[in-house]
Amino acid sequence: MNLSLKRAGLVACLALSLTCLGAWAQSSSTDAVGAGASDAVASEPAAASAVEPAPAWTAASSAIAADAVASTVAAASTPAAAPTSPQRVAFSQISAGDTAWMIAASALVLLMSVPGLALFYAGMVRKKNILATMAQTFAVSALVAVLWFVCGYSLAFMPGSDWLGSASAVFLDSLFYDRSAALVSVHHLAPTVPESVFVMFQMTFAIITPALITGAFAERMKFSALMLFMALWSLLVYVPVAHWVWEPTGWLAKAGVLDFAGGTVVHINAGIAGLACAWMLGRRIGFGQEPLMPSNLGYTMIGASLLWVGWMGFNGGSACAADGRAGMAMLVTQLGAASGALGWMAAEWAVRGTPTLLGLCSGAVAGLVAITPASGFVDAKSAVLIGVIAGMGCYWGATGLKRLLGADDSLDVFGVHGVGGVIGALLTGVLASPAIGGVNGSLQNQAMGVMATLAYSGIVTTVILWLVDRMVGLRVSRQQEVDGLDLSLHGERVE
Repeated sequence: MNLSLKRAGLVACLALSLTCLGAWAQSSSTDAVGAGASDAVASEPAAASAVEPAPAWTAASSAIAADAVASTVAAASTPAAAPTSPQRVAFSQISAGDTAWMIAASALVLLMSVPGLALFYAGMVRKKNILATMAQTFAVSALVAVLWFVCGYSLAFMPGSDWLGSASAVFLDSLFYDRSAALVSVHHLAPTVPESVFVMFQMTFAIITPALITGAFAERMKFSALMLFMALWSLLVYVPVAHWVWEPTGWLAKAGVLDFAGGTVVHINAGIAGLACAWMLGRRIGFGQEPLMPSNLGYTMIGASLLWVGWMGFNGGSACAADGRAGMAMLVTQLGAASGALGWMAAEWAVRGTPTLLGLCSGAVAGLVAITPASGFVDAKSAVLIGVIAGMGCYWGATGLKRLLGADDSLDVFGVHGVGGVIGALLTGVLASPAIGGVNGSLQNQAMGVMATLAYSGIVTTVILWLVDRMVGLRVSRQQEVDGLDLSLHGERVE
């Protein structure tokens, strides 16, 4: 534990030095407003004796009428300001198509966690830990859903400061639905769907992000420590980073950092947190001395397939509309996953001399991770490039980089999600197409977002782990680990 604390402290110091880059992200821009110029109209001189002057009331009436017409024209030509906070609208302003797609996308993303991620991880641990690994994902899904209702949604997606939202929607107080009045509340980021659907969609992201971290400390964390850590991490790490990047009042959003569906908020965030967990908990018994073989790669392949399918809602749903951008996001997601699988397979085949099912599954996930921040900003060619680079890069992350770091990241959370998230975020800055996303990418801005997330998440995760260790202890006993967490923590086992 002492060695792990030293390593975590070293990472924290390094990460802290990077946060200075956030200072210049606060620069504000002002909109230039052009001053209108009126044309002077000269009338021909007329003899005073030939034309009588018009009555005063006629001139006044003409002036009032002219002003009224001018005001009407100006109002018609000036678009209404986009809403900046949740509001109540008539049922007629809700798009049935957008709402149906967002409901389907929410179900797809939830499918990614249960059973997708649960199966994906369970197949890679030993038989004595299958049920415990599944229980972790299932419990996190329930815990975070309730926390999202209590205050997570409000602190992440309500307008507030540069750093955090407000308490205006705690216990989902902002939600409104009145059938008799034909009024429903909408969020300003998804004005054509009911706010309840937006809440549900974003809840599924809040669920899967901490669930991803469980793969880093698989087979050795106490269940009580898991629940306490996940509650604190969700509110102290995920919620602020989500606000920074996705809420328009967040400082990274203002700085122009692009993250369409969670490369920074979800994958880099969870990846660096997983690395901190692996260091803090130390290595599993037998790591590096005996093979810790996966129990059932069939489970892993089924889980990876569910993740692949669910990712269509993950990225396509982030358009918050059933439109062409959502369609493009789905297409590039498919291409990113496919090219990622092939990139990992090629690298593994060249290095080890044989392709593996685990490698194909891991490569597909790596491609999905990397295309996530770019999915609403790039075209099909760029998606294939991102996928191939991510597949090869994450193979190195799960092998060579893992050895360099000396961490027992059990299921390669940092190697796949951390490295893949960084690759995707940076390439978004290089490959973003204004024709698709309406904005230009900036490698400098993307690098700032990456480093700020690595710094904040790495430091705060380490502090949370330290607190949890002091409160309930992080790691199971040696005998419990040898017996397996299924039996020692849950009184169950796979026969």
